Amino acid sequence: MGGLAPSPTLQSESPAGIDGFPGPYAVGRYAIALRDRLRGLARVCLVGELSGVRLGNGPNVYFELRDGDGGVPCAMWRTDFDRLTLAAGALRDGAEMVVAGGCDYYPGSSTASPRFTFRVSDMRPAGEGDLLARLERLRHNLAGEGLFERQKRLRVALLPRVLGVVTAEGSAACRDFLAALERRGWRGSIVWGYAPVQDRRAAPRIAAAVRDLAGVAQVETIVVTRGGGSIADLWAFCDETLCRTIALLPVPVISAVGHEVDRTLIDDVSAVCCSTPTHAAEVAVGVDCTAARIGASRAAGRLEALGRTAVLSRARALGAHSRAPRAALAGHRRRLHQHSRELRAATRRGVADRAAFQQRVGGTVLGRKLEAARGGVVGERGALRARTSRLELAGEALAARREQALLAHAAGLRASDPDRTLERGFALVLDASGEPLETADAVRAAERFDLQLAGGRVGARVSER
Repeated sequence: MGGLAPSPTLQSESPAGIDGFPGPYAVGRYAIALRDRLRGLARVCLVGELSGVRLGNGPNVYFELRDGDGGVPCAMWRTDFDRLTLAAGALRDGAEMVVAGGCDYYPGSSTASPRFTFRVSDMRPAGEGDLLARLERLRHNLAGEGLFERQKRLRVALLPRVLGVVTAEGSAACRDFLAALERRGWRGSIVWGYAPVQDRRAAPRIAAAVRDLAGVAQVETIVVTRGGGSIADLWAFCDETLCRTIALLPVPVISAVGHEVDRTLIDDVSAVCCSTPTHAAEVAVGVDCTAARIGASRAAGRLEALGRTAVLSRARALGAHSRAPRAALAGHRRRLHQHSRELRAATRRGVADRAAFQQRVGGTVLGRKLEAARGGVVGERGALRARTSRLELAGEALAARREQALLAHAAGLRASDPDRTLERGFALVLDASGEPLETADAVRAAERFDLQLAGGRVGARVSER
């Protein structure tokens, strides 16, 4: 660097240099000269996307300015930032900004590290960030192809035997996932697919790991997880090839990339999107195995106790029931045998006694009955002749009385006969159905009617106006 010369006081003590290169120079002096040279460069405006924004409480606001080709670390004094009229939340990851400033370099010291930064003196929003715009376009294209729904139709196993996990080896996300599985008491197997999760090689390595796990027949669910970060840090999980690979897999994929506020494209194409690795473990193993084992053990103990009690009570009841019928049957047989013997003996005695009694009484009673019957026959014959004569006289008198009553009823009926009234010049007014019309208004309403006279029926109609 022009103007930089070895220190005179150190020339005799400094080590020999390397042929073809000036120096050696004291590193502090070189760092100060480098700072002066960088600060002397032209102050310019840069445009890019914010990443890794850190507001904090210190004297500086830190962030990175990135685009598709590279990035620059930036710092802005808090006093300069507070003078800006930016809207709340404008300084956020993914926002595209135009910044003004120049290069700066902190030489460091024996206890502080040197640091290059682009010292920003002013900034303003430049519209939607390039990365977020690309992300939205890609999200729209994949949604239009229906790739967001393919994984959603797959069923995630409630209690899988084998899980496939894609993450960085030894990462915090890996430890959180294992700790959550341990708390749930899961005793299945994990097939690991270790891959980088943040650089240009991450997306194809993750896609390859996912494909390899899907090729293992025993793997029932695949989990892709890592910790949080800016959209630039998580950009590998927005890769189009990776998203298409996951969308077309026949195995359900659970994504747990970043934290609650992070949203990558892999979350849209996966079967389930989880906020943290712990949440992913709870979704991948839907049953709390520890609680389920405790509940099953308690239920088995209660079932065993109830079964033992039921078997013993039913065995006692069955033993009692099995002895009772034999004892009752034997008693009934003994009583029946005794009763049958007594019945046979009593029957023989009764038959003999009745036969002897009937023989003694039969002769006497039959003789008396025969004499009485003969006397009764003679008396009844005389009484029968007298009753016959009285009955004939009563029949003749009854016939005469009935004849007189019949003649009287016939005369009464003839007097009440409507035809007799008609014979005296009266007429009966009938409607079309043969029902009598009793009033003049009814006759007018019918218009046509029949007159029933003594000699027959005559049709008529109303002619008054």
